[in-house]
Amino acid sequence: MDSLKLISILMLGFLLVCERVLCGGDDFDDNYKITWGFDHVINHERDVHLQLDTSSGAGFASKHNFGSGFFNMRIKLHNKDTAGVVTAFYLTSGGNQHDEVDFEFLGDKEGKPIKLQTNVIANGRGNKEQRISLWFDPAAEYHTYGILWNHHQIVFYVDQIPIRVFKNNKKMKVGYPTQAMSIQGSIWCGDSWATDGGKTKTNWTHAPFLAHFEGGFHIDGCPADEGGTDVKSCYSGRKYWWSSPSYWNLSPEEWSVYQLHKRKFITYDYCTDKSRNPVPPPECSTQ
Repeated sequence: MDSLKLISILMLGFLLVCERVLCGGDDFDDNYKITWGFDHVINHERDVHLQLDTSSGAGFASKHNFGSGFFNMRIKLHNKDTAGVVTAFYLTSGGNQHDEVDFEFLGDKEGKPIKLQTNVIANGRGNKEQRISLWFDPAAEYHTYGILWNHHQIVFYVDQIPIRVFKNNKKMKVGYPTQAMSIQGSIWCGDSWATDGGKTKTNWTHAPFLAHFEGGFHIDGCPADEGGTDVKSCYSGRKYWWSSPSYWNLSPEEWSVYQLHKRKFITYDYCTDKSRNPVPPPECSTQ
């Protein structure tokens, strides 16, 4: 086989893979776009800084929607007094009956730790919050936050450590995200609820608040039609490594680490909040 024919075959194979797995570069503009607060964004291509002040926050979103994937982002938060400031990295389909998978960093007064809240929303129904105290200062340096989403489970990762597992329990009639979702990041004022239940307000003398997002901004995901709801073609474990059987459950080693961190660092769990759920929701037995 001559070299020209070999190159042609290899290029065809590459294009077939890129047809369903986004193969953009590592620069921000390759795969993402600013969606609001345009004058509150500093874009250096390999790192993007979102600003929050009294006039506005800012946000960005992926240029494509996805039906499954393993989505990662390196993030560093604002230091000092961040009460009421919310920095988010999440997946969302948009709309009233939307699906959403959230990382939300809830700021606090200087000297108090930032809480990391996760939530899963399906068909517009959420109220499945968990909060953890991180074992490091998320404002001191960048850390990696990841969301694995396939047809069997959603796993939240911090520096490759699983901190939450949400299984697909539709047989129990538990909602599970199945709509195509975009990847988004933002910073905004949530002082009506984020710190001390809204009792502690944002101290704007410390503004502008900054949220730092660092590349690579390459995306490992199965692109779905814009606004599409049928993502069954993204469930294939043959095409997408994150949907293969080895990603249907945590490995025994991951499960052990997950249980350890859950015992040590979780500060709130909707499953054990008897004021909201006198009887634990059915999915809680599988988490």
